[in-house]
Amino acid sequence: MMTGFDGAKAQSPSNQPKASGMETDLSNIKQALLGNWESIAPEVRPSASKGPDGSLKPFYLKRTFKSLPSDRFELEIVNSADPYGAVPLARIKIGGHMLWQGVHPIAPGAQKVDFVADESYEVTPLAQGFADVLNKIASVGYAPWAVNASQSIFGKAFAPFALKEGTNFMEYDLVYLRGDLLFWGARNIDGRGFDTEQNRPTNLQIPLVRK
Repeated sequence: MMTGFDGAKAQSPSNQPKASGMETDLSNIKQALLGNWESIAPEVRPSASKGPDGSLKPFYLKRTFKSLPSDRFELEIVNSADPYGAVPLARIKIGGHMLWQGVHPIAPGAQKVDFVADESYEVTPLAQGFADVLNKIASVGYAPWAVNASQSIFGKAFAPFALKEGTNFMEYDLVYLRGDLLFWGARNIDGRGFDTEQNRPTNLQIPLVRK
């Protein structure tokens, strides 16, 4: 509703300020991102832990991602013990917001995005062995860990993920859309997380596909 206070002239299409091309592009990217995405197949990452020979241990997972209005997101990760996803170990669910930080140089249309788990974060053991490990190293402040029993770690200390009490998990990542493929950043080959701007990824990860 236009009020015309102080005799101000109502803006017609000819005299309205126009959004810059960059703002328009970002709006289009956000709109195209809305919806459900999932892994094409089980994926592998270099983990931060090392084997006896000093090499980084592999981390196998499948992802399901939901992009919601108002820059909100929901992410589910199922970690497995094998490259085919036949032996699931844990389910991780994260909810929060995407903070758009500008253009990323990896590809035309790529954007720097920070993912902040400021709404929810929960873990569900899917194998007894993993539940046993959590009961040894993440028992304080939690009920006994059991297979298929979810617990919220939101805002709590959680040693396995190096989470500190009262802080939100955040990653400095990237987003690149190409048709019905959604790319995030490839993990650093030395196992570093995306925990600082300096560690933001510089290459593309295997994509998610629109569900």
